[in-house]
Amino acid sequence: MLIRRETPADVEAIRDVTNLAFRNGPEAQLIDRLREDSGWIPELSLVADGVLGHVVCTRGHVGDVPALGLGPISVHPDHQRAGIGKALMHSVLGAAEARGERAVVLLGDPGYYSRFGFRLAEEFGITPPVPGWAPHFQARLFADVPAGPFRYAEPFNRL
Repeated sequence: MLIRRETPADVEAIRDVTNLAFRNGPEAQLIDRLREDSGWIPELSLVADGVLGHVVCTRGHVGDVPALGLGPISVHPDHQRAGIGKALMHSVLGAAEARGERAVVLLGDPGYYSRFGFRLAEEFGITPPVPGWAPHFQARLFADVPAGPFRYAEPFNRL
């Protein structure tokens, strides 16, 4: 499986796979907005096998400390459960750690994301932007991060 950085030629295919994976939810529009935001990190927008899957991490903060927000991650419905999501997660986390990032946070199923080293963010004193997210708000730390509220890149505020 080939995992590589997104290129401009991939934008439409990323939009398509995201719309399919999320049943035309707001996620594809979010990715388009993130590309225009100062929190966009091109090295952390990855595609798998052409564009059968996509993952992105963007700049967020725990208090005033830079961290990453992971998501959306999407895999074409016809290719789910084939290891694409797993490969994307390992790749983006490896890239984040290699960049010297301190933490990655996400909102998702703890049963799934724990296999990638994520734990509930509250264990680290990191609080979600929406308190009701706490049971699904997770973090993976590569270095010490002070306790505090997490803030996603600005486009997440417009969901």
